[in-house]
Amino acid sequence: MSDFSVAFFSLLPWWVLGLLGGIALLLLGFALWRRARGTVWRALAFVLIGLGLVQPHWLVEQRQAHPDVAIALIDESPSQDIGERAIRREEALAALKSSAAGLPNLEWREVRAGALTTAAPGTRLFSSWRQALADVPAGRRAGIVVLTDGQVHDLPGPDENTGPIHVLLTGERDERDRRVRVIRAPKYGIVGDSVTLDLQIDDLGSDTFDPPPVELTVRRDGEIISRPNVLPGLPVIVSVPLVRAGRTLIDVSAGPGEAELTLENNRVVVEVNAVRDRLRVLLISGTPHAGERVWRNLLKSDPAVDLVHFTILRPPEKQDATPITELSLIAFPIRELFMEKLDDFDLIVFDRYTRRGLIPPGYLQNVAEFVRSGGALLEAVGPGYGDARLSLARSPIANVMPTVPEMTVTEKPYRPAITDLGKRHPVTKYLGTGERWGHWYRQVPARAMRGQVLLNGADSRPLLVLDKIGAPGQEGRVAQFMSDHIWLWARGYDGGGPHGELLRRLAHWLMKEPELEEEALLASSNGNRITVERRTMAEQPPKVRLISPDGNARELPLTLRSNGRFSGVAEVTGQGLYKVEDGSHSVVVPVGVFDPLEFEDARTSPEPLSPAVEAHGGSVHWLTDRTPTIRQVRPGRDMAGRRWIGLQVNDAHTVTGLEQHKLLPAWLMFLLAAGLLATTWWREAR
Repeated sequence: MSDFSVAFFSLLPWWVLGLLGGIALLLLGFALWRRARGTVWRALAFVLIGLGLVQPHWLVEQRQAHPDVAIALIDESPSQDIGERAIRREEALAALKSSAAGLPNLEWREVRAGALTTAAPGTRLFSSWRQALADVPAGRRAGIVVLTDGQVHDLPGPDENTGPIHVLLTGERDERDRRVRVIRAPKYGIVGDSVTLDLQIDDLGSDTFDPPPVELTVRRDGEIISRPNVLPGLPVIVSVPLVRAGRTLIDVSAGPGEAELTLENNRVVVEVNAVRDRLRVLLISGTPHAGERVWRNLLKSDPAVDLVHFTILRPPEKQDATPITELSLIAFPIRELFMEKLDDFDLIVFDRYTRRGLIPPGYLQNVAEFVRSGGALLEAVGPGYGDARLSLARSPIANVMPTVPEMTVTEKPYRPAITDLGKRHPVTKYLGTGERWGHWYRQVPARAMRGQVLLNGADSRPLLVLDKIGAPGQEGRVAQFMSDHIWLWARGYDGGGPHGELLRRLAHWLMKEPELEEEALLASSNGNRITVERRTMAEQPPKVRLISPDGNARELPLTLRSNGRFSGVAEVTGQGLYKVEDGSHSVVVPVGVFDPLEFEDARTSPEPLSPAVEAHGGSVHWLTDRTPTIRQVRPGRDMAGRRWIGLQVNDAHTVTGLEQHKLLPAWLMFLLAAGLLATTWWREAR
């Protein structure tokens, strides 16, 4: 390929040539005014002299042509599986490829994009187009042919050099579809309260003026909790109570409409993180002692805890001559705490409290019922627990306590030791081995009648015992510390110990923190992989089943990872809500991308791409009519017709060589000019 042009290599500066040219024009003008003979010959001579001075050359460029690049951008998003869209797309692609193959100097590329990802919602086509043309200069881009249903969510900018954009729609005109749309949904909620979702059902494309009600199915973690009837086109509020802390999946679905494109947008899944409100704790301290502030400081340091603390400084039987003005200003509100407002508390702590007639047995019975109905009770016993006259083991509370004391007190040095159960329980599992813990010097010997012994003390007797009472899921919780010497660790005596971590974990276990459940089933997803974890106090975990969205179930083998922790991984193929259960626990885990943007409107429409088509030139065609042919068009002309689409011709090239040829030698031009001047003089002489 070659191209021709003319270049000038002047013998004099251009301003000198301009001055000489001006003088020549004046002379010619004067000659014309005088009507002198030979003026034409004189003008030709001046022209030849000027050409001799500017040295014209004939340039021949050797060029290497580069083909223009056209991109077929193929939408492979899930919405293309609706109806015959994918079939039309592939048939049109084959026809376009055949049409482009017959065009000269054109490179045809195909880019398939639009698959759902977690990085960005919706159908993303033009990000893949940018990657495919990263090696192509802007001057070689012939245009883009987009085969899609029109629902694209990453349009090119108006300043991007794309060439003309032609959209070939794979769907049909006048499609109809039903969708469930989330208007507003909270990310967090309070356990025990309800969260409200603002939803709306839309029958897109429907011309029914008075549509009938539609039944919604509301599920919480796979369990159906309500079936309200709502009207399409109107906002509706759905209330869902939160019953446990942690992640809660709310699934709302509607039945199919009269004309459905897909059922994917008939369902929305909302994830709500349920947290506990400020927990109210009642701390009753008996006889003042050195460790009283350990419990108070622990509970006060937690910003999520509202602490009510009473200390019994003066038992009722104490009679002395203390003036009334020096006694407490208020009476101990026994009735208010243990009858009227007992259910307002989440945790009750008895710290070295003994029976001295201050709290009547009927009120202590209320505390036992409080535990049976789901409350939590912690008792840190002192020497009085081993005294038959003062021990709470001789009160109604004993019915919910896991131990029976031997009515003695052991006072000798010992190190608390973690039991085999304690090495698996989340409360004590991560406290360490205990080899360097400081000594304690007091313990009330007791027999554990039920519950779990996590720590042993002197003579391998139970030191920390946990127990659950009531129906699974709603059971109350009880913990007993059979010593009041944990304050020695807090003071750092004999090296101290993990008192803060132990008490914090113990309090959170009592308040049913999900991370500290010893019997728990957890599941999470990453791509098409589901990871299941089963925490248990047993030597072997129960059998775990994985149930897919279509109802098929399979057993998932688990392997031991650490004490009390087993896990397994399952590969799945389809997206949806998978259920994992082991007979006593169940959990729902979402797999895949629940992308409301992709199916927000599944109907075929040119509107989303219209701004890009108008900004860059191009056209929109429906494949249900016919597949257009391809033509190459020069810039500035129409880029589309009724049955064809145009790709821009850019004539991109690289110059590989250059040849220079003089038009006429300078001596020849001057010789011809001299001849012309001689002819002029001869004419004038006649």
